[in-house]
Parts: sequence; structure tokens; C-alpha cells
Amino acid sequence: MADFDSIADMMQSCADQAVRTARDRFGFELDYSEQSIESLETILASVSVNLNLLENDKVEEQVKLWGGYLGEVVRRYWNGGWDLIQYPGGTAAVPTLLVSGSQLYPLLKVYRRLTMGDGENVWKFYEQIRNRLATVHPLDGTRDAADGQ
Repeated sequence: MADFDSIADMMQSCADQAVRTARDRFGFELDYSEQSIESLETILASVSVNLNLLENDKVEEQVKLWGGYLGEVVRRYWNGGWDLIQYPGGTAAVPTLLVSGSQLYPLLKVYRRLTMGDGENVWKFYEQIRNRLATVHPLDGTRDAADGQ
């Protein structure tokens, strides 16, 4: 992966690549909307079937790609920001989405989805995020999630 000026630039690049991959490989148009996360879940189900979990580089590539997209949807819709933060109980800093005082780990969620199966459904995860964030950061319903803000 290329060098980036910030973790935000890297995650945006991963998300953009996910959009291209979804279209070219899976026939889905990911548009950074909340509804596109349902398509992302379908894509992850397909990816997980063909992913060799012993090939760490390939697993990491898929996690960055799809986790970047998931995170960018949340960031755009809920006005969040990316940072590198040590995961609780971990030793490494991981891309973390900061939204309304909450720390979210979209790449780790995608990793769990790919390695643990459909019990880690990303659409259900997003619904939980939306329900929690709506209580602390209500939206007025007038903005477009795909507007990049």
C-alpha cells in the first residue's frame, strides 16, 4: 500500500478501492449510504467463503479494503474522524473511528466477520451503532450521507 499523509487518507483510499472492487468483482454499487452496508454484508459473505485464513497478507488486505469502506460510511454519516489508537487490551495501534466520544473499530469488525462468520454481520453492527449514536448525536434528517461531510 502506498504512503499516506494521514490515517484518514489511507482509509479513504481503501474505501475508494472497495467501491471499485465491489463494482468490478461483485456487481454492487457502493455509494457510501447506510443502505450500502447491506450490500457490503453480502460481499463479505462471499469473500469469507473463498478467503484462506492462513494467508495473513490477503486477510489483512481484505480487512483494510472493506473495513475502510465500513468506517468511511460511518464517518461521513456521523461526522467522525480517524485516528490510530491502541485497542483496549491490545499492543498495537489500530485505525479507530472517533464519533461523538465513541471509539469504533470497523476494521476489527470486518476481521471478525471474515474469520468468525455471519454471526458478526456488519449490517446488524451498523444498526447498533446507529441506534447508539442517534441518542447522543441526533441528525436532523436533512443531510445526505454520501455528501462526504
